[in-house]
Amino acid sequence: MPSAYRGDDALATLLTEAGTGRTPADIRALVAGVLAAPEGEDPAAWLALVGEGLPDALAGQLQALKADLASVPAAPRPDAAARLAALRGALKRRSLDGFVVPRGDEHQGEYVPPRAQRLAWLTGFNGSAGNAVVTAGRAAIFVDGRYTIQVRAEVPAALYEYRHLVEDPLSDWLVEALPDGGRLGYDPWLHTAGWVEKLRPVLERAGIHLIACEDNPLDSVWADQPPAPLAPVVPQDAAFTGDDSAGKRARLAGELAAKGIAAAVLTQPDSIAWLLNIRGADVPCTPLPLSFAILAADGAVELFLDPRKLAPRTVAHLGDRVRVRPVPEFGPALDAVARGSARVLADPASTSAWIVDRLHLAGARIERDTDPCALPKACKNAAELAGTRAAHARDGAALVRFLRWFATEAPKGGLTEIAVADRLLAFRRGGERFRGLSFDTIAGAGPNGAIVHYRVTPETDRRLDPDSLFLLDSGAQYLDGTTDVTRTLAVGSPGPEMRDRFTRVLKGHIALSTARFPQGTTGSQLDALARLPLWAAGLDYDHGTGHGVGSFLSVHEGPQRISKIGNSVALQPGMILSNEPGYYKTGAYGIRIENLVVVQPVEIADAERPMLGFEPLTLAPIDRTLIEVSLLTGEELAWVDAYHARVRDELTPQLDAGDAAWLAGATAPLALG
Repeated sequence: MPSAYRGDDALATLLTEAGTGRTPADIRALVAGVLAAPEGEDPAAWLALVGEGLPDALAGQLQALKADLASVPAAPRPDAAARLAALRGALKRRSLDGFVVPRGDEHQGEYVPPRAQRLAWLTGFNGSAGNAVVTAGRAAIFVDGRYTIQVRAEVPAALYEYRHLVEDPLSDWLVEALPDGGRLGYDPWLHTAGWVEKLRPVLERAGIHLIACEDNPLDSVWADQPPAPLAPVVPQDAAFTGDDSAGKRARLAGELAAKGIAAAVLTQPDSIAWLLNIRGADVPCTPLPLSFAILAADGAVELFLDPRKLAPRTVAHLGDRVRVRPVPEFGPALDAVARGSARVLADPASTSAWIVDRLHLAGARIERDTDPCALPKACKNAAELAGTRAAHARDGAALVRFLRWFATEAPKGGLTEIAVADRLLAFRRGGERFRGLSFDTIAGAGPNGAIVHYRVTPETDRRLDPDSLFLLDSGAQYLDGTTDVTRTLAVGSPGPEMRDRFTRVLKGHIALSTARFPQGTTGSQLDALARLPLWAAGLDYDHGTGHGVGSFLSVHEGPQRISKIGNSVALQPGMILSNEPGYYKTGAYGIRIENLVVVQPVEIADAERPMLGFEPLTLAPIDRTLIEVSLLTGEELAWVDAYHARVRDELTPQLDAGDAAWLAGATAPLALG
């Protein structure tokens, strides 16, 4: 039973006795930030922000204070109409005719802390990509094909028009909705320089002015906006990174110096985490500390984050060539690095307009180029690949234990989506080096499986019906690797159409997995391979086929991808990507088969140029009851059997006799004759 909080006076005494130099007011401010960060697998990890080796009495009172503050009920949130009206009032006070509310934060990340969830607060939409636009008389929300169903369930149609992010360009809507001479506001911290430079000329031709706001109007009406998150920043062991930070910094700095570039501004927290071999927990599912950095051509780094996140061992790990500064000093540091018309690298795809504007005003000559960490981070070294293979083997064993349980329980008719997701998490938690999920599990029963990025809630939690399909897309973070796997599972007896569609998706998955391609090939050149079996039946899917994956970092990592959308980044050895074609029948079911793969050199007799291919990393059986064998070629049958044999051989040593026997049946050969 945890101890009760005895009050600030008692806490002050304990803090003084432990020599922390902190007051109860300091601790309360710290805890507010801790509560704005994800809980994580170790609820006591935050105590390192107060000090190392704290006395038990002090640690107990700190945890008690945290529990007390966490139990304070949140103030009632105004309804969606009131929130929209409040924002319109703030715009009127600023003489703005409209305002854009994006999903992203200052770092343009997929996961944002509660403080930055402005789009969700305003509209109720909880997807990972989108924009809302508000004018005096109209409002619209723009989402891509993954969220066309979800947005209608979460955002009131009486308040917002639904628009497709790609098919209905934001600029067209703005030109129609805003008057000649209108003023459209935006927060320059939340939009990239590229976004501004693309939109501004379109609006100017229509007589509309794009206005950078000094502060965010929405923040002024969000009364209970959370504080910035505070989670410990910890070193990542060199055994997992395969390279020390000094070596990485020296190589990248040498490349900058060779080009005559004085410094690179880094705004992507996963790039900074990779460069400095640190990890954090400021946002869900991705172990990174929200931060900015400036890498100088001499290898020195200025790191901008809240210093309260750093424990003493992390400061020692960073060393004297990394100077830690609070975030408010970032602007003056940009001024300093730009001095003398210095050449400064900034990635226009990920750097906020505020940063680019500040550099321009300070006189910098901005070099528009990709984040210098992106490509070396994507090309995993031998230690990172060894780690991810080990992580996938442990993850695969957890999946087998789960799948055996599912095969027994699902036919009974009592399972719900949340129950299944919770059970899978429990199996993964038993694994070594587990540090949490790599994204919120997508557990879609029946028609919910057709919602590409469905996220179950107590309100949408659906029972798994007999003779239906269940789509399960999940992944985990381990100290040595990041996993992401999708399996579509039959509950009872699948119908002929389900088997046909599943097998076409499988054929596309196999085609991509077995592709051989010359060096210099991009993912967009391979994307059609995964779609051809569906196209042959007049079918398709409205998402990319593959995304990059980090090493105990982001489960969605660039610059590589496999997609219809053009991409100039060639696939290179060591890159990890997903292979995940799918099919979705709205209102009925969804199908996706996903493995992670790594790009590897391949030997082909008499090849005239270096060739590459994919090695599967994911180890999990594919539901054989959904495969229509008559649709597979001999080569495709052989691939399934060979893949299943590998799954069986690599996972069986980790399993008990019952799980191993189940796996043997689940991976039995399809090609028996």
